[in-house]
Amino acid sequence: MKHRLVLAACLIPLLGYAVIFQGGALATRSYLNEASLQASSALRLAVSALSGHLSRYEPLPALIADHQGIKDLIANPDNNALREAANSYLRNINALLESSDIYVMTMDGSTIAASNYEQPTSFVGQNFSYRPYFQEAAQGRQSRFYALGTTSLKRGYYFASPIKLDGRISGVIVFKVDIDSIETSWRGGEYKIFVSDPEGVIFMTGSPEWLYSGILPLNRERLQRTEASRRYAEAKLKPLPIRLGQLDGHRLMTIRAGQEREYLVLSHYMPDAAWTVNVLMDTASVRTQARTTIIAIMLFLCLAGLTLAIVLQRRARLAERMRMQIEARGELELRVEERTADLALVNRRIEEEIAERRATEQELRKTQADLIQAGKLAGLGQMSAALSHELNQPLAAAKTYADSAAMLIDLDRTEEARDNVRRISNLIDRMASISRHLRNFARKPNEKLGPVALDGVIADTIEIVAARLKTAHAELRVDVAGAPMVVAGSVRLQQVLVNLITNAADAIEDLADRCIDVAAVRDGGNVVLTIRDRGPGVPPAIAERIFDPFFTTKGVGKGLGLGLSISYNIVKDFGGSLSVSNHADGGAVFRIELKAAAAAREAAE
Repeated sequence: MKHRLVLAACLIPLLGYAVIFQGGALATRSYLNEASLQASSALRLAVSALSGHLSRYEPLPALIADHQGIKDLIANPDNNALREAANSYLRNINALLESSDIYVMTMDGSTIAASNYEQPTSFVGQNFSYRPYFQEAAQGRQSRFYALGTTSLKRGYYFASPIKLDGRISGVIVFKVDIDSIETSWRGGEYKIFVSDPEGVIFMTGSPEWLYSGILPLNRERLQRTEASRRYAEAKLKPLPIRLGQLDGHRLMTIRAGQEREYLVLSHYMPDAAWTVNVLMDTASVRTQARTTIIAIMLFLCLAGLTLAIVLQRRARLAERMRMQIEARGELELRVEERTADLALVNRRIEEEIAERRATEQELRKTQADLIQAGKLAGLGQMSAALSHELNQPLAAAKTYADSAAMLIDLDRTEEARDNVRRISNLIDRMASISRHLRNFARKPNEKLGPVALDGVIADTIEIVAARLKTAHAELRVDVAGAPMVVAGSVRLQQVLVNLITNAADAIEDLADRCIDVAAVRDGGNVVLTIRDRGPGVPPAIAERIFDPFFTTKGVGKGLGLGLSISYNIVKDFGGSLSVSNHADGGAVFRIELKAAAAAREAAE
């Protein structure tokens, strides 16, 4: 015991020496690596925010350049009526897109129309031929340029596109985007973020005192290139007092503006905009953490000697305690075995109960599927008379055309007979289409959920319910243009729509206003499909029971009371919801809310 204590007393000073001179460098390197990972995440977010903000507007100049009003103005720049129309159009587009300014220039650089034509800083009449974005667009290229406006004195990013008339470049349209909102989000954070141009001038930063400062020497060549494009108008450029360095492969920057501070620097070059995004993280916390780590290790080593003596003294006592613990463990294991046997019995009972519940669940699902099929067949039965009429008309017409064709052939009028045969073929196609949709509708669906186009499902539904709508003299108005695809099953969604539209036709059959409206709108990550009739609506007393099985307000023999219940459960299986309310102008509104296919795919990724 005594020799061990002496050996420990000799080793502790040697370990302290190694910690002070080598551990400091290792700790600093470790914390710098960790800080670099954190700063790289901030850098990626800053680059993504800038790229996303700019990419929203990049294709817009070319689209606006194709507007006929803009082309007419370029062809007749002195026409005041065309100027006023173009100014109004650009102002409305600018307000809609929340951009800074939009303006049109002739080939000599003169501005003839602008979104800010009514403001004191209007660009109309100004000449911007010295701007690089104008020069590149005048040569037929899509141009991008960052600058401080010489008229508005507001910073922005410019997108320019040529305006072509009959294949010839006749003008230039410019789209200016405000980036102050991104810069504002950088202020007051953990990191210092700034963006520099190819000349090393800071033009975006969360630290206003660094704006228009150069991180590269502002020599004559750089200043001349900047002044030629008037990128910063009359802003005064100044050098930022910095000192660059490296530590273990990490770039460091010391800024001597006011209080001297050292920063860890990470940069990303954006080739499309010719920008360099820089993220600076103060290394003071890294240095402090490294010093704290060294102090903690030293304290640990100082306590190690005392701890070692205590540990050696207690080893004998611990050996005795271990023997007692082994005896206690043996007794505990015996109790655990007894308890395990009891738990095994309980587990077997639980497994039997789970198996029984699964069997019950499968039976319930089968019953639900049978109810859905029964509801569809009941709907088909209700429509059978009208569908019989729809099929009898083509059959009667086909019989007439066939008899007429035979007579025409006998009279050697083959061309007219051939026309009758074509008419018969068209009638057969029509009957086949009705039969196909009914067959698909009546089939038991085994489809999986996936993207479904609403316009296609509604088109198939209309062919099924056309006969019922015709019998009720109802008008179906559909507005689902541009609706995104939804997550559903095509056949089952068709069944829901058939049920709801058929119910709507029943509600308005004897009324003066027999219009049924079907519309779809996007609501965040969902799509809302509404079916509205002009009937008496849903009384509050039955609104809560309308989706219950076997509940119906129709007369005896006119319904099983399963249609709305089945529709409710189908939509619920899709991960959506079905609800009903009364419209303010009268009539019932059934609201189907389903997940948009694109939003569901993004959530899954």
